[in-house]
Amino acid sequence: MTDGDDLKGGRSRAAGWGTAGWIAAVTALLAGLPWAAHSRLPDRLATHWSGGAAPDGSMPLWADTLFPAGVWLLLALVVSVPRRRSWTTTTVRPWRAMTLAPTGVVLVGAQASIVRANLDHTDWHQARQPAWVIVLILALTAAALAAAWRMTVRATSTSPIPASPELDLTEGQRLVWFSYAANPWLQVLSAATGLIAAGALVALAVGLADPAVLWPVGVACGATALAGALFSSLRAKVSEAGLEVAFGPLGWPARHWSPAAIESAHAEQRLPSQVGGWGYRLSGLGTTVMLRAGDCLVVRPRGRRSDFAFSVDDAERGAALLNALRRRS
Repeated sequence: MTDGDDLKGGRSRAAGWGTAGWIAAVTALLAGLPWAAHSRLPDRLATHWSGGAAPDGSMPLWADTLFPAGVWLLLALVVSVPRRRSWTTTTVRPWRAMTLAPTGVVLVGAQASIVRANLDHTDWHQARQPAWVIVLILALTAAALAAAWRMTVRATSTSPIPASPELDLTEGQRLVWFSYAANPWLQVLSAATGLIAAGALVALAVGLADPAVLWPVGVACGATALAGALFSSLRAKVSEAGLEVAFGPLGWPARHWSPAAIESAHAEQRLPSQVGGWGYRLSGLGTTVMLRAGDCLVVRPRGRRSDFAFSVDDAERGAALLNALRRRS
């Protein structure tokens, strides 16, 4: 075994112990916080507020202890048990961290806020949840997500760049490479959620339903439809100007790199399980626009420590032309 293998194995073991410790710590806090203060809590705890000052949902003490801990352990099991051989590689562990870190913070923050709101009350209807607590939980969650993302970048910053294909271009020769990829299922999802959002808007306009119910449905479905429309298809072009990747039917948003701004380009086989799903994903492999499993064109911008990849046909030819243009520039 080489020194690099020893180092990789040590990092893998450290990451495994760190993940196990985080899972155990969050579980202990979720289950222990209510019981630690049970003598100062009512028999039922207020657990849900719908925007007003008074709570509108409650749970017995034992349920508030077991339910969030059970949800957390189930999530930890889902993201930790490998389904494919590729999941056992170290490239997925940062993605697990990006899932477990913010989720653990959200659950522990919610549990702590519930205990605080019910403390020293004899009836759960007396519990109150100030708005600043929600803001604090969201801020801590964002900080946990940023820290996990930072760990992801560091985990991949020392990874070697694979061998890059390259074309032999003669002096004055000009070539252009085009390719396209789309995910029909994401497009169908975008259309369906767009119709639901439009229906919710019409129902709101004519007063057919309670706005407090329809607004969240309309906003969630509208956001899903917009994201699906933008990131369910892409067009890629490699030319003398560099690489351009345009998303959606209108070609917006788009990303562009000149040949000199790219450090390397290569083709790589990737699976949705390696990058955390479909669409625009952030993982231990960097940023991936995953529209279908298989060929991806992977570029590493100069000065960056993570890659940008996207599903596309004929990725190796596009990478070869991009490397030739990069060398010429």
